[in-house]
Amino acid sequence: MEDVTQPAAQASAPAATVPGVTDEFVGIISTLRGLTVEVQILGSRPDAKELLAVEGYPEVFIEVNFFRGDRAICLNLNNNHVVRCGQKMFRTHQKVTVPVGPATMGRVFNALGEPLDKAPGITENRRPISVPSNTTSYRDSTKLELLETGLKVIDFLTPFVKGRKIGVIGGAGVGKTVLTMEMIHNVTQSKKGAEDAGPSKSLSIYCGVGERIREGNELYETLKDTDVLKNTVMFFGQMDATPAIRSMVGPAAATAAEYFRDEEGKDILFFVDNIYRHVQAMTELSTNLGLIPSEGGYSPMVFSDLRRLQDRLASTEFGTITSVQAIYVPADDLSDPAVQAISQQLDSVLVLDRSIAEQGIRPAVNLLKTTSSLLTPDIVGERHYHLAERVQAIMQKYDSLKNIIAIVGENELSPADRADYQNAKKLITFFSQDFAVAEKFSGKPGEYYTLDQTLDGIEAIINPKEEVKAEEAKPAEESTANETEKPAEDKK
Repeated sequence: MEDVTQPAAQASAPAATVPGVTDEFVGIISTLRGLTVEVQILGSRPDAKELLAVEGYPEVFIEVNFFRGDRAICLNLNNNHVVRCGQKMFRTHQKVTVPVGPATMGRVFNALGEPLDKAPGITENRRPISVPSNTTSYRDSTKLELLETGLKVIDFLTPFVKGRKIGVIGGAGVGKTVLTMEMIHNVTQSKKGAEDAGPSKSLSIYCGVGERIREGNELYETLKDTDVLKNTVMFFGQMDATPAIRSMVGPAAATAAEYFRDEEGKDILFFVDNIYRHVQAMTELSTNLGLIPSEGGYSPMVFSDLRRLQDRLASTEFGTITSVQAIYVPADDLSDPAVQAISQQLDSVLVLDRSIAEQGIRPAVNLLKTTSSLLTPDIVGERHYHLAERVQAIMQKYDSLKNIIAIVGENELSPADRADYQNAKKLITFFSQDFAVAEKFSGKPGEYYTLDQTLDGIEAIINPKEEVKAEEAKPAEESTANETEKPAEDKK
């Protein structure tokens, strides 16, 4: 199988994407430190984010990051080893650009806009990734449209609303990537979504940041096999890429999304796996640049940079961007400053728990820690909202009863507590689901549940008809049971 996440030519950018080198002399390389290249300015002063060309190596580009006195602090984007102290640098009057538009559909690119799928590069209709769209964010609260994912726990606890952001939080190996792949598969294949949005109205953009190369290749093959790739544009900057490239993948994908939203009037499904790796890449760059770290050892610029990226994933009067972002949690610590900073910019947060994953439950969602600001009667309806309240109350009770049961056993609980405890266990099992993208590994066909099926199933657990009929006889039975238990207690 061909590995699409590896560029056809590692040593240099394709000749078609190389900007013309001018004779405008900038200066001489004075210092090299990791990816950091300090250029002593002796001639023309370049712009921030401009690409500089190295004398004798027109295919190698160094990006200006910021200025310190008469020196330009730059980044060696691909860590090309031909760069040496004393080399002359020249202006290109170019910035890093990526291709946009219909020609990119079904294609895979890196952060520099180079193809990773062995197909020819695209030289026309390119946009700089460092220049966000000038359109004003727009949110029409009167037109809230629910997108059905077919995943019971997401549709119930974190409603998927067009134009909003949802995060999937979890540590390593708890299923963030697989859950994201399943959402891509279900939302793009949903007949309901196709009828509502129309095949020409919506498309998907996938942004892979710092994840495993194997996972990117598997996703590519899955999308191709399910005929979803033709409506998808993919950008990768994975584990083998430099932190400079990894930090640029998010802005590169956002540039493509902005074009389709504003110029084509599309509704975008924007998937990021993993947004925390963007934070890590910025922190690595900060260390290279010699900047003093902020809280938690992160880059001092990372939180403002993260905010700028999130602001680009907004809806306008032309179209919407609905974002799904996987978030790695270091050491399973939800209180990590970066995780908290990302979560605050999301409308819904789905928390995956390692202890639940170890029980073989997929998706391993912690029903108690999962939250959503979109779970309101106005958005999901009264029935859905009240069922969600009941489920959250039952799960809170379940959490408080676990320690008691560990000491005295379940039989010592009151009938009401025992019923809630059993219902909570049924709900945990009910929300588990087989994935279509994992069918070839598990041998079990994927399951798709409509929202009505999910609500009916929850109602059957919480309000079974047999319980309603038994309520009338319960007081008498309980009083008899209490009388027979008292002598036994006295004897003890």
